[in-house]
Amino acid sequence: MRIAMISEHADPLAAIGGVDAGGQNVHVAALASALAARGHTVVVHTRRTSPHQAEPVPMGLGVTVDYVPAGPAEPVAKDGLAPYMPDFARILRERWRRERPDVIHAHFWMSGQAALAAAADVPVVLTYHALGTVKRRWQGAADTSPPHRVEAEREIGRRADAIVATCADEVRELAAMGVPSERVSVVPCGVDLDRFHPAPPDPLEASRWWCGPRTGGRVLCIARLVPRKGVDTVVQALRRLPGVELLIAGGVQEDGELARLRGQAATHGLAGRVRLIGSVARPDVPSLMRSADVVVSVPWYEPFGIVPIEAMACGVPVVASAVGGHLDTVAGWGPLVPPRRPRALARALRELLESPERRAELGAAGARRARRRYNWPRVAERTEAVYAQVISGRIVRLEASGC
Repeated sequence: MRIAMISEHADPLAAIGGVDAGGQNVHVAALASALAARGHTVVVHTRRTSPHQAEPVPMGLGVTVDYVPAGPAEPVAKDGLAPYMPDFARILRERWRRERPDVIHAHFWMSGQAALAAAADVPVVLTYHALGTVKRRWQGAADTSPPHRVEAEREIGRRADAIVATCADEVRELAAMGVPSERVSVVPCGVDLDRFHPAPPDPLEASRWWCGPRTGGRVLCIARLVPRKGVDTVVQALRRLPGVELLIAGGVQEDGELARLRGQAATHGLAGRVRLIGSVARPDVPSLMRSADVVVSVPWYEPFGIVPIEAMACGVPVVASAVGGHLDTVAGWGPLVPPRRPRALARALRELLESPERRAELGAAGARRARRRYNWPRVAERTEAVYAQVISGRIVRLEASGC
């Protein structure tokens, strides 16, 4: 197949860790590569953010990244991109007239808008990655999404040939929005098992990250430093965990989030046990995870959550918030706690940190689950099945139980 992917703000070649550079970038890059490995040709269309991105860039065998000159050739926050989507769609329409793809897979709602405007008779598959209804529910007045986002998501959900949801919770949200359930299939995100796998912790590697000799448990939080990721909940939980170290790895701060977290740690007398190390290069993430006793991921909401799956693949136990994709991936293989509840998080962490046997049990079980259900070849195969259905005009819903 000739597959056109649209990922308007999430460049698969971008450095991970910025405010708008995270799980979607990883997902698009890995899915495109996995589909190419199955013999398909993939072009990823993303918005140009630099004058130097004038030409298509090969990402790997069978995958090209096409930089679309819609809007200024500079970074623009994703919530400010809506005015440039008509130009984005116009340019795609022109390019697809010259070389028609067999299927279009749009990632995120604005990509869905552009895809439907440019597609003509080419079938469109949509993955939302996040829903405006959920974002508004949790962020309220702090939500910076364009006012028309929720209605636009309803419209594109009804018009797309198929929806690929990443978790069962998203299916329920889509049904409440009026998106036809018969066109929604669940295909999870995946994990690179060549990179993320169990291995003994390397003491020399660990010394790069942690404050000093091990005196208590080591808890790791990897997240973009934005409030909804719940990193402050982890800092607050540490007050109830004497001797435990917390390492926070994350990218660009938003609205002083970095300073807020540092101030919070200092106020509670935790400065000596909390370390913020900023962005970590992707190749270093597996060794960083394996250096921890527990990985924590407690966002307020989470469409899927790649960090918990990567930690599980490394054989490291995970404590996660009971939201979104975590309900599919972590439930049964690690403790789930309510978001924004530091006491509940502290209890779950204490129980794990005081039981090496339980940590080893959960770590081994999580690694088996990641290998079996979240490997990228399996994810690509299921995604390909959705493509084949929309091309043939026959939609057979892929259920969540198959993830």
